[in-house]
Amino acid sequence: MSGPVHDPERLRGVTRPELSVLARVRAASAALGPSERKVAQMVLARPDEIVEWSTAELADAAGTSAATVIRACQSLGFRGFQHLRLDLARSAPLAPREQGAAREASTFDDAIDAVRLAQESVDPERIGAAVEVLRGARRIVLVGSGFSGPPLQDFAMRLSTLGHTVEAPVDALAQQFAVRSLSSGDVCLTLSYSGANVQSLRAAEAASAQGATVVLVTSYARSPLGRVADVVVTTGPAGTAHDIDPFLARLGHTIVLHAFHSALSELIGGDEVVGMRHVVADALSED
Repeated sequence: MSGPVHDPERLRGVTRPELSVLARVRAASAALGPSERKVAQMVLARPDEIVEWSTAELADAAGTSAATVIRACQSLGFRGFQHLRLDLARSAPLAPREQGAAREASTFDDAIDAVRLAQESVDPERIGAAVEVLRGARRIVLVGSGFSGPPLQDFAMRLSTLGHTVEAPVDALAQQFAVRSLSSGDVCLTLSYSGANVQSLRAAEAASAQGATVVLVTSYARSPLGRVADVVVTTGPAGTAHDIDPFLARLGHTIVLHAFHSALSELIGGDEVVGMRHVVADALSED
């Protein structure tokens, strides 16, 4: 099997000007270290001023060094401070949150930021590559555990409406058994927030050893699973790093899975879906 087709360096710094740079910074800042996070917080607090600042001025305002400013900008996905300044100047920022806003409103804001981060981070070419692999697969085994499990179960049901043979074992041991019966022409699709889940990594390695193609959906481009996979779709590290439940990141993962399904539905045609609608209709009560 050929090596992974993903290239994290090619994606670094790619932005879409119509999306808010502040949304991107806000969503990604949680994964930064303390010093770099100070830089991100200053960007969020004083964006209009920063477009006129130098690297040294931002470093002084954030109480850190110029080198830290540059590292922070690169960690946020920019080539450097000048790239950040340019995108800030071109991008219309999100309206600032009102002080004392309700927790519910803040949660919605965070969710919007997470979805925008995913939209900026995902490479459409990799979506297309994953779809082509899934379309031609003889068998598809879905691998993921913990909080990655529910999105995969949902995706398995959606794939079945397209007539695909798909397996989504819930138990981690059952996943290990399933991938060891894969071969060339089959696909192991793995979902992992960190890209470092030990059980998922073992399953992906086993699938790859059997000759199957490994597709990974994750938040982090550089990860142990990323080194194993043939196609990697990354959504960005939304939410608090190492949180117990990376719910905000899973919003992006779920949208990516939905994008897979939508593209496959268009390629396959509507006959299968129309037939499945009768199943749904029969399941509805007439009372």
